[in-house]
Amino acid sequence: MSSELGEILIASGALTDAQLREAMSHTRGGDRTLAEAVLDLSLCDESSLFRAIAKQNGMPFVDLDKGKPNAAILARVPSEVATDQGILPLMEKGGKLVVAVDDPFKRIIADQLSFVIGGEVACALSTPSAHKRAMQRFYGVSGGEENVAAAMSSSSDGDGDDAPIVRLVTRMFSDALAMRASDIHVEPGHGRVRVRYRVDGMLRDMAEHPEHLGAPLMSRLKIMARMDIAEKRKPQDGRIGLTISGRSIDVRASILPANHGETMVMRLLDRTANLMSLRDLGFSSEDNAWFKKVISRPNGIVLVTGPTGSGKTTTLYAALQELNRSDVKIITAEDPVEYHISGLNQVQVFDKIGLSFARILKAMLRCAPNIILVGEIRDLETAEIAIQAALTGHLVFSTLHTNDAPSALTRLSDLGVKPFLVSASVNAVLAQRLVRRLCSCAKSYDPDPTEIESIGLEPASVTGQFRGPVGCRECEGSGYRGRVALYERLFMDSNLRDMTFRETPLDELRSSALSTGALRGLIRDGARKVTEGVTTVTEVLRVCRRKD
Repeated sequence: MSSELGEILIASGALTDAQLREAMSHTRGGDRTLAEAVLDLSLCDESSLFRAIAKQNGMPFVDLDKGKPNAAILARVPSEVATDQGILPLMEKGGKLVVAVDDPFKRIIADQLSFVIGGEVACALSTPSAHKRAMQRFYGVSGGEENVAAAMSSSSDGDGDDAPIVRLVTRMFSDALAMRASDIHVEPGHGRVRVRYRVDGMLRDMAEHPEHLGAPLMSRLKIMARMDIAEKRKPQDGRIGLTISGRSIDVRASILPANHGETMVMRLLDRTANLMSLRDLGFSSEDNAWFKKVISRPNGIVLVTGPTGSGKTTTLYAALQELNRSDVKIITAEDPVEYHISGLNQVQVFDKIGLSFARILKAMLRCAPNIILVGEIRDLETAEIAIQAALTGHLVFSTLHTNDAPSALTRLSDLGVKPFLVSASVNAVLAQRLVRRLCSCAKSYDPDPTEIESIGLEPASVTGQFRGPVGCRECEGSGYRGRVALYERLFMDSNLRDMTFRETPLDELRSSALSTGALRGLIRDGARKVTEGVTTVTEVLRVCRRKD
């Protein structure tokens, strides 16, 4: 059975049926693509093959050995961008800048490049050999095996700043910081190494490198993270400390062996960024007053829940800053210590030497603290020590991974904590999610009734307009810039304590809390932020699909 590319090659006369069957048999096992098999077996010339690939991908084909772009066209794209991404500006056509690429996957570059040059960009496909010659002719780089070998040898020779792989890694981190990225994802596969950034919670394709750069790039990152560069079969974790443009950056790196090679995710933490105060978190005036009242209690547990990357630590740090006074002793156990705050005694978890949350918690209770922060309650031992601390006069802050606020109560019971201890110790639970904040380019519009009802509002109650994304250079066309939190708050009143003690099912507990006002849901806070023009209905429904 022939592929779409095979059918195009046969229709164009580049291959016969017999040759296609021979090429298809050469691809069995998944090691080679059909295009690679055709070239390996010399079944047709490179130009005919890439004309077919261009047709398959709906792209124009260009022969770079004929003609040459003028200097004004070449000047439209900075030379470092052209050489880094492997693109060659060709001409202006229909108000668009046409650039040549040697791989149809590189079409994603068009969206990124449009913001660099301030205009629309279209891609045309060329053969890799002609592309290599053209890049050598106009930029003095070949992109061939010579440069790859140099990069590989440079990456192992030391940390010289002029090594190509070192420059590539430095540029990757610099670009990520400039774009306010929270994560960098390096993913090999399908003949390339893809680099993606997570910006405002959404992944974006940023660059693609040749497959043979994957090994030296991963080796360089492993060395920086103090990982075992010889180990390629097991997951690994590491840390990288960087200073870029005067900013101190802490990077948490994780490697996972995948089908096409090792994939790495690096979480970026800018230690020079300012911590947020309670005022900046996105609370309404009512919620802000409620939270201040909750954290001003002398004892008990305050839990913040949500998935990884939902801003739980930011909320807890804001609470600690509010309480951080000279007459109060605050001790934290964190993994890792994300921000260093003056006046706090912060302890780093180090499991390899047995310095776990539970062990730190036991030791810190002997240091007579007023307030304790436990980075995360992961097991029964940590949960029980935290609860005992709360019941003996300490105010305890911690996080849990649950879907909503009421689930935190049942999660503690699932860990093995006795229901009467949960009932007696927990003061309040705050669940949160992050949504993208609208950029200043947003425009107002009249919402339709279905849209209003989807976030739990009555159409008759909405008198103003909603705001929607547009896109500009400031937000790189997304229509959003920055994030804001949605909060679900749960206060443990006497009714909820009694239901928790009796191990009432979660759905019943949630319904009762909503009816009495002890629970204010995510969708309600989301609706408020939509009507205030902070975010959109789409963003709210992305993180909370259910009406409360």
